[in-house]
Amino acid sequence: MVLDLSNEQPQEHVVAVRKNGDGDIVELKLSSGRVVDYLEAQAMAKNNQLYNVQVFRGRDGEEHLRSVPDGRKDNNLDNLPLF
Repeated sequence: MVLDLSNEQPQEHVVAVRKNGDGDIVELKLSSGRVVDYLEAQAMAKNNQLYNVQVFRGRDGEEHLRSVPDGRKDNNLDNLPLF
């Protein structure tokens, strides 16, 4: 876990993802070993509880998760290991 000094709340890293048959992320495995569904991960990101993950509104008008853009592809949610 990382300590975010702006609010002193521990942040967890996403270490792996589970995808459905369409390739959409449906669950995320966190550095603590805890598994959360997509909606819970969105709430955690909004509350600054996930390191390097943010919520954005897509062209479809829906909210989606993404890694904070940093020019790297290896830490993008879609590129994380599957579990």
